[in-house]
Amino acid sequence: MIILGLTGSIAMGKSTIGTMMNMLGIPVHESDHSVHKLLNRNSEARPAIAAAFPLYEYPEIYEKKTYNIKRKEFGELILNNEDHRKTLENILHPLVREDQQDFIRKSKLKKFDIICLDIPLLFETDAQKRVDYTIVASAPYLLQKQRIMDRPNISDEKFHTILERQMPDSEKCAKADYVIKTGLGRAHSMRMLKNIIHDIKIKSNLIPDPELEEEVKTSYI
Repeated sequence: MIILGLTGSIAMGKSTIGTMMNMLGIPVHESDHSVHKLLNRNSEARPAIAAAFPLYEYPEIYEKKTYNIKRKEFGELILNNEDHRKTLENILHPLVREDQQDFIRKSKLKKFDIICLDIPLLFETDAQKRVDYTIVASAPYLLQKQRIMDRPNISDEKFHTILERQMPDSEKCAKADYVIKTGLGRAHSMRMLKNIIHDIKIKSNLIPDPELEEEVKTSYI
């Protein structure tokens, strides 16, 4: 089974590419979705989060009646404090990786040829070592900024703070096995994705290489 690693900086179209993979029959594990589940009150991560960010010290991140975490307030707390961010990552990342491994095991049982792990910090966390091929969703900076500024509760300052936390897009593209340019429309992105999947299937011997087949035919002429 081939494991793809999908990544891309914020507002680069990574989630859209993940949706397209699903449309092509490739199951996708989303790290962000795992994180959202782990922030729930009954998750296995919650005791460690409550110990690291206690109610009496950070009352602003908890709802008063339910003690559920306020995602917006918690996100701002983490974004603006490097120590808090590292603390949370140390809690969440091992659990997200366990969820990924469970996804891989279940996918093997279902006999999928190709699956995908959507990992926002793929290169930053060396997760590329755990996948067979890496794909980066990329777009021009101005389009990226336009996309992110259209989202609610995003300021120019917050946008740049998020960018500073991530590996530059140019570096991600240089490290990737494949790059999908998402600034030319969904149809173009889908064509690029289909070509990439086709190429990977050939390299992985999941389908015959048409060039080799042509060479064999020619040798008999």
